[in-house]
Amino acid sequence: MSPIIILALALCALAFILLISWPLVAALARLAVSVAIIATLALPAAASTGSDLLTALTPSLLDLAGVALTALIGVATVRFQRWTGIQIEARHREALHSAIMTAARVAVAQGLTREVATEFVAAYARSSVPDALKRLSPSSETMDALVRSKLLEVRGR
Repeated sequence: MSPIIILALALCALAFILLISWPLVAALARLAVSVAIIATLALPAAASTGSDLLTALTPSLLDLAGVALTALIGVATVRFQRWTGIQIEARHREALHSAIMTAARVAVAQGLTREVATEFVAAYARSSVPDALKRLSPSSETMDALVRSKLLEVRGR
């Protein structure tokens, strides 16, 4: 066989191994890293005596503490992002409710009928807090129920 065909077959085999067997390669790489970490911890400890054990393990323990601290920072970052997302949603919800209440008070003060008042309040909310509506994206039924409940609340006062 010519060297070009052998090279082409070798490249095809390599591509097959990398594309098809990639999860296996990743698992073996994780296993190799785990073995290296265990060997790093165990070999100095096995070669030392009682008082030297802490001295031998100190660099490995510091590395392990660094990894744990990095993981802790990552978890804290994710939780902070979730918490601020909740805070942003609460601000949008509060802005939407405030806009609906303002419009409901105006509609009741003007003596609008129920249907006209509902449309007026919904239009006011759409123009007043479009970012909140975009972020919360309430369905039309939810928005209608919210508008009607705020109108009833204002009329009941």
